[in-house]
Amino acid sequence: MKKLLLFTFLFSFGLSAQEYVDLFRMGYGQTFNNNFEGTDSSTYVKFFDAGFTFPLVINENHALITGADFSRNNLQLFPEAEYTSLYSTNLKLGLASTWSEKWSTTVVLLPKIASDYKNISGDDFFFGGFALLKLKRNENLKYRFGVYASQEAFGLFTTPILGWYYLSPNKRFEMDMSLPISADVSYKLGITTVGMDYFGIGRSYNVHYENSSTLYADLSSLEFAGYLQFNALEESVLLRAKLGYSSNNYEMYAEEEKMDLGISAFSFGDDRTQLNPSLNGGFFLKFEAIYRFHLESDSKARKEDSK
Repeated sequence: MKKLLLFTFLFSFGLSAQEYVDLFRMGYGQTFNNNFEGTDSSTYVKFFDAGFTFPLVINENHALITGADFSRNNLQLFPEAEYTSLYSTNLKLGLASTWSEKWSTTVVLLPKIASDYKNISGDDFFFGGFALLKLKRNENLKYRFGVYASQEAFGLFTTPILGWYYLSPNKRFEMDMSLPISADVSYKLGITTVGMDYFGIGRSYNVHYENSSTLYADLSSLEFAGYLQFNALEESVLLRAKLGYSSNNYEMYAEEEKMDLGISAFSFGDDRTQLNPSLNGGFFLKFEAIYRFHLESDSKARKEDSK
């Protein structure tokens, strides 16, 4: 029954042109070395992330989107300092709607708690979300237009989203673009897939020091990677190894230091004083596991069962 409801939701709403949805994702990785500018000190960043998405059908045209994401980054924020763990936990609550054969929308709220999780208070709570308008051009191509916005420790951050999803007729070549946030281009070779992806992220974390005022880390990271993927269990379980480069800059500021507005790569009214040396980027290695729900295979299975 759960599979049937999930299939009904995914088939009716066409969240994208692809014939699948990733319900669960988990990843673990580490940079090799990140140098502090102007010093002889360096650090490395260990990172772990996990997330799931679960839809709840309302009717044939609307459904709730629920889920959660968790991430942990561990590094030295200052030269020769102890390693600090920065956590982010956000809930996902949204609505997906289909308005016609070509047009659909998705609106998702993303409340989160982001800090070192020491002395958690209301100051560690931030609110964000995104909205997407999708146009189905044909069976293989869909366009996306939208906006993402988030309250952060440094102020309000927002960015437009422009993208598309394309799957070749032979179902081997795939492009999944949501710029400037993410991009994924891949080619399937039987049970393996080779690809390249990009992920641009901007986050902030409150950091509490004993007998000292609260600071916050302003993370701006651009990740570029190539990957090799093994497609297991009829491509329902994907095991991915990634090697790439990430900018990984964690700038530290006093909690009262704000900027007026951040829009994509631009900032306005930013006269903050950075308290730590900038952190240079570095190469990283990451392993990911994904559980993927296939619409087409499930539809065929149900047809076979009904014969």
